[in-house]
Amino acid sequence: MPKARRKLYPAYGTHLPSNFLWSCLHTMKSIGKHDPTFTYEVIVVDDGSKDQTSKVAFKYCQRYGSDKVRVITLVKNRGKGGAIRMGIFCSRGEKILMADADGATKFPDIEKLEKGLSDLQPWPDQMAIACGSRAHLEKESIAQRSYFRTLLMYGFHFLVWFLCVKGIRDTQCGFKLFTREAASRTFSSLHIERWAFDVELLYIAQFFKIPIAEIAVNWTEIEGSKLVPFWSWLQMGKDLLFIRLRYLTGAWRLEHTQKMN
Repeated sequence: MPKARRKLYPAYGTHLPSNFLWSCLHTMKSIGKHDPTFTYEVIVVDDGSKDQTSKVAFKYCQRYGSDKVRVITLVKNRGKGGAIRMGIFCSRGEKILMADADGATKFPDIEKLEKGLSDLQPWPDQMAIACGSRAHLEKESIAQRSYFRTLLMYGFHFLVWFLCVKGIRDTQCGFKLFTREAASRTFSSLHIERWAFDVELLYIAQFFKIPIAEIAVNWTEIEGSKLVPFWSWLQMGKDLLFIRLRYLTGAWRLEHTQKMN
């Protein structure tokens, strides 16, 4: 059976960079040259943006065909988690990659995630996740941040570890590769649709004992892609507490039978 990978790009607030899609498609075609069984599709999810995201994406759809590039335009903003979940449910691949549309992570690093995923074999019930990570860049980023932002970062990391996810240093990197079965199990159980969705996603994965590899990737700070520090961290902190309390009280339950079609 041909191998297939799927790319999902939620876009927020900024123009979808045309060179971002070019880089993605160039990487996919390059992989295909070395593996004739390799197939792929790119799914661009426009989360109700007010810019030209869908217009840019549709040009690529016309150029490469709808079997290679598909565009999902949401009328109303659902949040990053909600947009990616929509893209995941529309994907058809054996492996599914989610990636942020700002281009902070470089597409050739998909090879690193592939290797990390492969190293986790044998996969229980064909489920495994490889998470891109910026943890190796932490010292460099601290040197460039204010003390206040550094304090917020450490506070958030502590809350993630204390309330939800153990053993993953960078839960928020928007570059993650899933087997189809792992994506099905985790996204079918997801509740949070805003920025803290990554944490709940990994919480669910650890609950189901899905093996997770954390892989160092290249990463570039993109101007305009940052959240407003204090209020965003405060909201995410509230979401973390919300996640923990909801599962602890049984308001949210995880069922082993939950899967997408």
